[in-house]
Amino acid sequence: MPEKDPVAWNATISSYAQVGESKEALDLFHLMQLEGVKVNAVSMISVLSACTQLMKQYGVTPNAVTFVSVLRGCSVVGLVDEGQRHFDSMRSEFGIEPQLDQYGCLVDLYARAGRLEDAVRIIQQMPMNRHTAVWSSLLHASIMYKNLELGVLSYVMLSNIYADSENLDNVSHVRQLMKARGVRKEPGCSLMEVNGEVHEFFEISRRLRLAGYKSDTSPVMFNIDEEEKEDALGLHSEKAAIAFGIMSLKEDVPVRIVKNLRVCGDFFDKKFVFVIFDREIIVRDKNRFRHFRDGHCSCNGFWRILF
Repeated sequence: MPEKDPVAWNATISSYAQVGESKEALDLFHLMQLEGVKVNAVSMISVLSACTQLMKQYGVTPNAVTFVSVLRGCSVVGLVDEGQRHFDSMRSEFGIEPQLDQYGCLVDLYARAGRLEDAVRIIQQMPMNRHTAVWSSLLHASIMYKNLELGVLSYVMLSNIYADSENLDNVSHVRQLMKARGVRKEPGCSLMEVNGEVHEFFEISRRLRLAGYKSDTSPVMFNIDEEEKEDALGLHSEKAAIAFGIMSLKEDVPVRIVKNLRVCGDFFDKKFVFVIFDREIIVRDKNRFRHFRDGHCSCNGFWRILF
């Protein structure tokens, strides 16, 4: 070969690694460095693959940190299928239960590759609380691939996570980014049928603003703008619908509600459930059915932490 550029080196190293010649792949990588050829991400992912094979051959057991390195390497280079295989092997071959770091790498792997729906599917399947890093990965990919719907979802979820952790500075920062880019959260709306008539409920604070009402936001000490302070004092639409249903329906008739968004987190609070303790309530929100009976939700509160 007249000229050995990085592409030629990487292709040869990758070929050795793919056919199981791990030692030859590492020897060639070492020679590549000796000749002063610049190593890049493609080089490293082939080396990681070769190292993985050698670890198996010599009985060295990888740990969770090992898989973080491998998955990040696959993400940078765009090797989605190989990254998924390594992720699956954690349980099947090594008995390691994936944690937040590994799930985050997997989300980033699919998001970088433009497979945003798969990234969302993985987020939905995560058995633990979402972390800001997971939604940040999806947000950046949504911007890159111009997916407005997922971009809005990522913004909103980031804001909610920061709010739940009382990180008000980051809440304000995310809201400012949303405003600067013209992104607005979809207003909550709940529907219910009473005596053959469908009633529609919006978040009360928005309806009051349209009617000219100005709320007193002085009790809200958060570092957010006036409109957000008003929202913090507002009543979510599903609560208004339930209150109307309790007043309008017979005691033995379940209250059935459909909402366009997920129900708010404090919907599960014991104080609120106590008010509706003697009523059966069925809510269909954006993602799932929730059946409340005897003060308990059918999900046992599990889906409170999920979107």
